[in-house]
Amino acid sequence: MIRNPKLIAVLHNPIAIAESIQQRKRWEQVFIVFGWFSLLVALLTLVLLVADLFIRGWPLLNLKFFLSPPSSDPEEAGVLTAWVGSLLVILVTIVVAVPLGIAAGIYLEEYAPKNWLLDFIEINITNLAGVPSIIYGLLALGFFVYILNWGESILTAGSTLGLLILPVVIVTTREALRAIPVGIREAAYSVGASRWQTISDHVLPYAMGGILTGIIIGISRAIGETAPLVTIGALTFITFLPDAPIKGEFPYISFNWIWSPFTVLPIQMFNWVSRPQEAFQVNSAAAGIILLVLTLAINATAIYLRYRFRKSIKF
Repeated sequence: MIRNPKLIAVLHNPIAIAESIQQRKRWEQVFIVFGWFSLLVALLTLVLLVADLFIRGWPLLNLKFFLSPPSSDPEEAGVLTAWVGSLLVILVTIVVAVPLGIAAGIYLEEYAPKNWLLDFIEINITNLAGVPSIIYGLLALGFFVYILNWGESILTAGSTLGLLILPVVIVTTREALRAIPVGIREAAYSVGASRWQTISDHVLPYAMGGILTGIIIGISRAIGETAPLVTIGALTFITFLPDAPIKGEFPYISFNWIWSPFTVLPIQMFNWVSRPQEAFQVNSAAAGIILLVLTLAINATAIYLRYRFRKSIKF
């Protein structure tokens, strides 16, 4: 029952109702205009920044720049060690974060008992997703570098970034699993499927599109991180590549490269930007284009896989 006299008066006054509706519509229009204005400002800023990056760095993009190591001479400097290091670090990051994050998300959503401990874990995982990246760098410095004695290696860098994106993968995995209709689980149970058969054969394939979305977000964040890698001792100037993962003699595969020192594209860009010569600024712009293309290529691959998963699933 409505007990507010003013509200009762408005409800019995058609003119007041019409004026209230018109006022709400005006505020709606104001909000729409403000939203479009904010969107245009953001897009215009992004376009200007990317355009400036391409205008300055595009003339320098050639095979020599792509295949040359860094140098004190800006005319001879390249990004070979930086983009190779970025790819290897991201590879280790994916190997560390993706299986562990998906497995943790499946357990927390499908197997873990619903009690206060689960609520406590959920709160902490959500909080970890917003922790500044430098904190992960300090954690890795103390644990990976000093306790495990992994040194300033690719394995340390990949594990650090893996921990950084792990909460994102766990949260998105849980949300993707939670979005699957309960009827699919009940139908699988009704024909005698076990819990794991239900998850692996039905729930997980349907949720893979959402899981890949979380992986895309995590990789996009990891590939541009600098602070945690600087903290664990990433080199700002390195002229040699890690050991090759493929050898000419048995067993043909080598993992010595995971112990190699490294640098990545964001650190190489920071090194060039901090130098006074204008030519190094141009080198940094060209490296920024390569980093942007590399990020888009990795994201495009993940988006394509997500599209294939979603296309093959029919409820």
